[in-house]
Amino acid sequence: MSALLLALGAAQLSGCAHPNAPYPDDPFYAPIYPELPTSQVVTTGSIYNSSYRNELYSDIKAHRVGDVITVLLEEQTKAKKSASKEITKDSNMQLDPISAGGAPVTVNGKTLDLKYAEEFDMSRGSDADQSNSLDGSISVNVLQVLANGNLVIRGEKWMTINDGDEFIRITGIIRPRDISPDNTIESQRVANARIQYSGTGTFADSQKSGWLSQFFSGPLWPF
Repeated sequence: MSALLLALGAAQLSGCAHPNAPYPDDPFYAPIYPELPTSQVVTTGSIYNSSYRNELYSDIKAHRVGDVITVLLEEQTKAKKSASKEITKDSNMQLDPISAGGAPVTVNGKTLDLKYAEEFDMSRGSDADQSNSLDGSISVNVLQVLANGNLVIRGEKWMTINDGDEFIRITGIIRPRDISPDNTIESQRVANARIQYSGTGTFADSQKSGWLSQFFSGPLWPF
């Protein structure tokens, strides 16, 4: 038994060291900077430059690579599941006393008859109810402008609180028409969204179950 527990502990500890664990300054979420114009600048004596947007005569909506847009996180999920299973089986069999010549056949004074009855009843039930909500905001960069004008966005936010870090990450695709005049967009309008909100450190580890509790509540526990 001790050898089994040691093996299970080693397996769980090896699984804790996840190679894809989040960390600050991940190059995948590095800021995106706009490309500098490579065309030769022709001196015309005018202060207008066609390579850049004039903030006096245009809105502030993100539309180029490197632009910043604020995503308003308004996520709510609710799931409820219930299942029941019931199996009932009854079996009965009876054999009347055997008779011969109009008289019952006996063995040691007892008649030969047979009775058999079987009853099987099994019922199972399960119920699960889960709800989550996420409110906040995060400013992200435009990573790519697609051929149809849609924008690929990506970004993260890290906050250090006491002995741990909390982070929000989001990637997805948005339509320019869904961007509000104040350069914000609701998270429900982000297509193919990948939103992560979690933490690292002592506070996050205290909310996780130990490896032995995970074993007893996991699918490997046979009872």
